[in-house]
Amino acid sequence: MTFARRELGQGDLDMLIAAHERLIQGRAGGRRLALKFMDLRGRDLRGRNLADAEFSGCTLEGANFARADLSRAVFFCCDLKGADFSDANLTRADLRGACLRGATLHRADLSKADFREGVIAIPHATRGLAQVKHEARKGVADGASFSGARLDGADMQGFSAFKTDFTDCGMTGTVLTGANLKEADLSGAIMNGADVGGANLSGAKLVGTVLVGVAMERAQTERADMTGTLREPSSEAMARSRDLFERALDGNAWAESGGVLGTPPVFDGEDLRPLEGRLKGLKLPAMSARRACMVGVDLAGVELQGANLEGADLRGANLRGADLRGARLGGALLNQSDLRGADLSPLPLGVGRSMPTDLRKVSLRYARLEGAVLTAAQTDGADFSGTERAELEAVA
Repeated sequence: MTFARRELGQGDLDMLIAAHERLIQGRAGGRRLALKFMDLRGRDLRGRNLADAEFSGCTLEGANFARADLSRAVFFCCDLKGADFSDANLTRADLRGACLRGATLHRADLSKADFREGVIAIPHATRGLAQVKHEARKGVADGASFSGARLDGADMQGFSAFKTDFTDCGMTGTVLTGANLKEADLSGAIMNGADVGGANLSGAKLVGTVLVGVAMERAQTERADMTGTLREPSSEAMARSRDLFERALDGNAWAESGGVLGTPPVFDGEDLRPLEGRLKGLKLPAMSARRACMVGVDLAGVELQGANLEGADLRGANLRGADLRGARLGGALLNQSDLRGADLSPLPLGVGRSMPTDLRKVSLRYARLEGAVLTAAQTDGADFSGTERAELEAVA
């Protein structure tokens, strides 16, 4: 005889959630949502504020958590098969021992979430808590889709993710020791500093994956496709960083002096990653960085009016608040980049004349575009998959 979970209807659940939201808002009648060993299959929790809520041991198969705030929520040893967590906030969520088989977690924020094994005390079928059985459960997400999710700093040691989709995920510092990632798709993921010691990546797809600081020799990689992976900057690139920064300062002087001093910098084909955050806030109009590698570079607030960035690799770059009016970005990679508040509108050239920003054939998969201005930008052939187009001020 197995322990039977008590079913909680949608109406009763809604009342409990409303009380939880009142608690968060500091209003009277608030009470934390703490549900254990309940049957909540197929329940609708879309867009609700469930920060710090608890669902330990609950069955939530097929539940809808899209866009919900689940930060620090407890899903300890929950059944979450087929659940929808698209765009949900699961930062620091407790998912130890949870089953996420076939779940959808597109664009979810799972930074510092805990996916490790959990040991749960299961009540006796008739005696309840008077006689419990302790059962160890590994975290499982076989066949789930995490595409475009942020898993930075998540602890997934011992986690099973067989044939799981991690395409274009942010996985910086993710702990994957002993994880089963056999035949998983990690193409385009940014895995800087991830720990894959003892992980099974046999038959996995890592096409174009960023693997800076990742000791892949410590993982099983038989039959893994690692075409086009990006590793650490070369010693030559590191040695050139001082000269490259001097060029940037020269370009900044050119901009500030109205062309009297310095000259626009040319970084065509260069690896600018060693510069890290030293370009932040500089004025670099008319800069040329065709086919340059700028993965993860901090370009927040940089003035790049009329810059030539054709074919550049800007995956994961911080371009928040950057001035990209009239920039040429044809064929550039901007997957997972942060363009919030960036200006990509036309660059004024004089009375009645302007130059539109060129985004033709640009890849902007899962880029952050909230508040970005793309008025009249040329977007033919651009890939906006996974972005929130509705949050753009305008797309012509």
